[in-house]
Amino acid sequence: MTFDVEIFLSALTSSEFFRGAWLSVALAAASMLFATVIGFGVALLRISDNRLARTVGGAYVWFFRAIPTLLVLLIIWNAGPQLFPALRENWFSPFLAAFIGFAVVEAAYMAEILRSALLSVDDGQRLAARAIGLPPHKVMFKVVLPQAIKVALPPTGNEFIAMLKYTSLASVISLRELLTTAQVGVSNTFRYAEYYSAALVYYLVIVTALMGVQTLIERRYRWVSSGIATAPTARTKKETVTA
Repeated sequence: MTFDVEIFLSALTSSEFFRGAWLSVALAAASMLFATVIGFGVALLRISDNRLARTVGGAYVWFFRAIPTLLVLLIIWNAGPQLFPALRENWFSPFLAAFIGFAVVEAAYMAEILRSALLSVDDGQRLAARAIGLPPHKVMFKVVLPQAIKVALPPTGNEFIAMLKYTSLASVISLRELLTTAQVGVSNTFRYAEYYSAALVYYLVIVTALMGVQTLIERRYRWVSSGIATAPTARTKKETVTA
């Protein structure tokens, strides 16, 4: 059996593959967004001065880093409706189950990324901001976070790309994302090479685009940071010459 280009091109340009790819991207983006929000909260617990808060944050990270993502998805989709009757309704879809599973697991990894980024900001800057009268929440959002974001961007971009590939795990709970679409085509035709190659092309294109966006964001942020950093220097030189 040889590689059939017509079957490959037909799969590559089909609406089913496009919908599957779009579903994978949407699931990855939504999960990553909520994982970042949850992870930020857990990161704040991890660096808190309160021992109980640190214990709770550490327990969350330990628990969800220790459990396979696939097992979390199976528990949410299969065991969840048995424990909570409300989850037996039609509103509890495979997409929602996958979203919850990916978000809570990824939040543990994002918590560690954000914790490291927050700790990378020198304590002297926090003390200086408090010394000029800034309240704690303004110190966090106006002084610490703008610097921590620069540190967190590269690993966060890598996590998002990894999340896109992890969406293939949702095939076990009947979510028809990109890989599931390819598997359906294979089951109907037994043309493994053509359908899996089409899925491979989609993943390559999407990940390449995401890597390009990540690079642009990192360059843009470096440019903004550089501009902020050099502006006082130029002003200082001008004042020195005037003096």
